[in-house]
Amino acid sequence: MRAEPMDDVKKKPLRVLSLDGGGMRGTYTATYLDRVCEGFSKRLEVGPLDIGAAFDLIVGTSTGAIIGCGLAAGVKLSRMVELYTEHGAKIFRRPMPGGALSVFTDNRKRPAALAAGDAELRAALKAVFQDTTIKDIYEERGIALAINAVEMSQHRAWVFKTPHLPMSNHRDDGYTLVDVCLASSAAPAFRSMAAIDHPSTNGQGYNVFVDGGLFANNPVLNALIEALDLAAPGQVIEIYCLGTCPMPAGEQIDRTDVHRNLAGWRYGADAANLSIDAQQCAYDFMAKKLAQHINHPCSIIRFPADKVPAALIPYLGLDDTRPEAIAALVNQARTDADMTNSKCMYADRDPEAALICGLFSHAPELTDPPMKRRAPSTIESTPEALKKKDA
Repeated sequence: MRAEPMDDVKKKPLRVLSLDGGGMRGTYTATYLDRVCEGFSKRLEVGPLDIGAAFDLIVGTSTGAIIGCGLAAGVKLSRMVELYTEHGAKIFRRPMPGGALSVFTDNRKRPAALAAGDAELRAALKAVFQDTTIKDIYEERGIALAINAVEMSQHRAWVFKTPHLPMSNHRDDGYTLVDVCLASSAAPAFRSMAAIDHPSTNGQGYNVFVDGGLFANNPVLNALIEALDLAAPGQVIEIYCLGTCPMPAGEQIDRTDVHRNLAGWRYGADAANLSIDAQQCAYDFMAKKLAQHINHPCSIIRFPADKVPAALIPYLGLDDTRPEAIAALVNQARTDADMTNSKCMYADRDPEAALICGLFSHAPELTDPPMKRRAPSTIESTPEALKKKDA
């Protein structure tokens, strides 16, 4: 890629998207983004927006990795929603067991169900991404990717990266987006571990990966670190964090119930959920504290920021593929997106709304298939201009 003059780089912000994990709740994330983009397309009187191309860097974990790769590749968000709605039930074929008897049955039946679910997800991802590699994305679209996973031979964090840094060792260039997504989303117990062949070795070697959510379900700290490596001296950094409609967290536990058995922890499933919940708040707090001490003006925005309504709680399981659960996530995403679009009309009084408004207003139009990265829209997109269009 041709390097831009340093003065031009400094004038524009480095925009980063951080996408949380959350299993089937990725339905919410993809629907939310699709609906917000639709609102801006109508207001700006342009075609569908290529929101992925509005970012310089996309960081994702698990289901956020799948959506992030889709955005980086210029895949229509409606197609990403279909990946969940059409394939979710075949990917998550067995709910987590709830009692001793069901655990006994599950021990016999889960391996076959996991294998079938793994094949379903691989086929669904292949239909979307074909054989596109990490390197292809950066060369053709100019978008940096950082996707989180855990490598099992050493129990270490592994971040799949495009070759966007000058000192890149090009370790990940040959990995396909399909393999990267399988590695990042391989949630223990919920899905199979991911055995991924080394690129260009004809199957002569492989690594086994599990879900990156074990260390960075909320990848905002990874996003900040990667942005610092990418940004020019003094360049403004904007990090946009998008969750998966996480369930309100917390329990009131009686003193007599602290000696919880395996069934009480749902045989490990609730421990995983607890880890995810704890990361959500902690990592946002740490990233914002660190941002105050770096040599870059830095904004970290989580949107939408409203609390999850109580009516949605029964539908937020990571592996809940019931039609009513999917419908609830889609409906909530559309409601939250409409609130975001409305909020942007007051961008002259709300700094965060101004940043979100500027982000979507400067996304280029989407082409099919996506071409090499295009320049941001030159359409007038100030809050005043948008109000005129709505008038």
